[in-house]
Amino acid sequence: MKSEKEKMLNQEYYICWDEELTEERERAKDLLFEFNKLKPSERKERNQIIKKLFHTVGENAWIESPFNCDYGYNITIGDNFYANTNCTILDCAKVTIGNNVLIGPNVSLYTPNHAIDADERKAGYERSLPITIGDNVWIGGSVTIVPGVTIGDNAIIGAGSVVTKDIPAKVIAAGVPCRVMRPITEKDNKGLRI
Repeated sequence: MKSEKEKMLNQEYYICWDEELTEERERAKDLLFEFNKLKPSERKERNQIIKKLFHTVGENAWIESPFNCDYGYNITIGDNFYANTNCTILDCAKVTIGNNVLIGPNVSLYTPNHAIDADERKAGYERSLPITIGDNVWIGGSVTIVPGVTIGDNAIIGAGSVVTKDIPAKVIAAGVPCRVMRPITEKDNKGLRI
C-alpha cells in the first residue's frame, strides 16, 4: 500500500494531514524560520539553508526574505535565479525553475488542489500537479501560478496575473486569467545587449 507521500509525489489524491507529511512540512518551516531571520549580509548561512531545503540549487541563486514553501525537496532552481520578497512556493509536486529566472515580489506558485467535494476536502484530500518555468523567464510582482502550469523559455508574465494555463515561449502574457498579449520580437531589443 502506498504512503500518503508516495501518492502526493505520484500526483494522486492523498491526505495532506498525514503524520509523515506534517513532520516534513514542520522540518521545512523550521529551516525557513532560520532563513527568514538571517540578515541579507549573512549570505553563506542563507545559501546553506536553501541548499539543505531544496532538491537542486544552481549557481548565483538569491532569495529575499521572507520566503515560504511547504517541503522544499520538490523545488529545483537553475543558475542566476532571483526571487524578490514574499515569494511562496507550495511544492507538494515538483516545481522546476530554469536558469536566469527573475521573480517579482509577492509571487505565489501553488501545486496543490484541495478536493472539490466538501467531505473529502474536510478529510484533508488534495492532489498536486507540477509547475515548470523555463529559462530566462521574468515573472512580475503579485503573480499567482496554479497547479499544472508550464511557462516557456524567455516569456514575461505581467504583474498581478493569475496563470491558469500553459504559456508558450517568447511571449508577453498578462491578465486574470493570464493570456498571451503578443510575441517578443527583435523590435523589443533596445540595443542594450552586452
